[in-house]
Amino acid sequence: MSSSHQYMQGTASSSVTARLGDIEHLSQLSENLSSLCMNQEYSDVTFIVEGQRLFAHKVILAARSEYFRALLYGGMKESTQSEIELTDAPLKAFKTLLKYIYSGHMFLMTLREDVILDTLGLAHQYGFQELETAISDILRQLLALRNVCAILDTARLYGLNQLVKVCHSFLDRHASEILVHESFLQLSQASLVELLQRNSFFAPEVEIFRGACAWCRANEDVNDLVMSCVRLPLMSVSDLLSVVRPAGLVKPDTLLDAIAERTNARVSSLPHRGQLIIDENVACPRMGSKVVAGELMEALLDGDHYNYDMERGYTRHAINGPGDQGIIVKLGIASIINHIRMLLWDRDLRSYSYYIEVSIEQKDWVRVVDYSHYSCRSWQYLYFENRVVQYIRIVGTHNTVNKVFHLVAFEAMCKLKIPRMISDIIVPKYNVATLECSASVIEGVSRSRNALLNGDTKHYDWDSGYTCHQLGSGAILVQLGQPYIISSLRLLLWDCDDRSYSYYIESSVNIWDWEMVVDKTREQCKSWQVIRFPPRPVVFIRIVGTHNTANEVSG
Repeated sequence: MSSSHQYMQGTASSSVTARLGDIEHLSQLSENLSSLCMNQEYSDVTFIVEGQRLFAHKVILAARSEYFRALLYGGMKESTQSEIELTDAPLKAFKTLLKYIYSGHMFLMTLREDVILDTLGLAHQYGFQELETAISDILRQLLALRNVCAILDTARLYGLNQLVKVCHSFLDRHASEILVHESFLQLSQASLVELLQRNSFFAPEVEIFRGACAWCRANEDVNDLVMSCVRLPLMSVSDLLSVVRPAGLVKPDTLLDAIAERTNARVSSLPHRGQLIIDENVACPRMGSKVVAGELMEALLDGDHYNYDMERGYTRHAINGPGDQGIIVKLGIASIINHIRMLLWDRDLRSYSYYIEVSIEQKDWVRVVDYSHYSCRSWQYLYFENRVVQYIRIVGTHNTVNKVFHLVAFEAMCKLKIPRMISDIIVPKYNVATLECSASVIEGVSRSRNALLNGDTKHYDWDSGYTCHQLGSGAILVQLGQPYIISSLRLLLWDCDDRSYSYYIESSVNIWDWEMVVDKTREQCKSWQVIRFPPRPVVFIRIVGTHNTANEVSG
């Protein structure tokens, strides 16, 4: 054993924090323990795996694994045996695991994929959680058509949910390819059923049917679980008659039901499949999307939401009334979306009303957002339940300045989670009266128009940092960017001296019809105010001061 050593000094660039004078010889320790792996010297237990005797050391195994600690020292019959036969352990994988136990190292890239999967199984069985996670992480990087089905089955067997998700995502992206790959036939029935049930396993349904047929010929489809996952109504009548019927795997009544549903049901009600890309805008030219209806179509999807004015940088349509075609975006491929982000022209204080509909084939439209009775401005953050979509239609119904609807930017994507919604309206858990959420002060006096919404509650004095109005005339009026379901307000009354205020607050969705939120005209109020009320849709918030004990200004 080498007697050389080095004093470890912690530095800013070191990945290991060490104190001055610490000595670390982990590499030598690993080498020395590795020399004992499967070495008969000092061995006190022998494992018999596939007929081969492998020498080991109980104390090392017990120190590294609770499974082996229980097996060898827990009072089980194996604890008194010098030879233990492991009937369920593959030899190559067990040898690989033993080397890891003794050294802390494993060189997966030198192993065949079947050995890696067997090693993953042993790591799971013997409780090596960190090794199990590490192998899973590496398998994600090794995914290919030839191995993804085997990896998926293994991941499902051992409950490796994150690895299952990665495999599903890979298979979603390569659905057409995997359906005709030879490895597809080795997929277990449970894994295949789970895969075919995914809306995001996206390929023409006739291809999915052919792939399922090939699998059923090579395997037993117990209780017809696989074939029942094929969405027959998504196939054309021609394919149902010329492809499905001759295969002989679908009962005549089932085939007739599929034809009837295909013929009579609304297209929007069919169980469509679509590509799923999380948190990435699919309404962009790079993904084949384009604007197919509207004026100045080239501006909407160019990704530029900074350079626009009265003359350029937007797509528009005339607001004529019911029957307007609006602005239509065609996605490059049918996609699963639940979120739209779009920018209404906002170089002045105008507001718009609109609704949004989606479709698969531009005939049967489903309305997913209806803000035709609300005043909206600037950036819009819209959510709805997951839908498979190829066409998106945005129809403006009102502009407070003229009869034209102007849209500067448009994005569509799928989010892992969407906020709570009531009737298409977000129920926020955060402050939406902010500039980031497109809120604006449209009435009130201040040195800075949006001082009320800038989030600074520390820096204010006699001259700046507040918004006010003259008592007896006017009000402070805040417009949110879009309707929200609101149930509380928090506001800070100017409190640099001992004055108090009286006031009331109203809310509206259209600036014409107002509803009282709170009436504090008979109270003396100071500093922070927290107001709670039954949830309601809100776009406009009007704060009206009625008394100030110091002067005739409310702020």
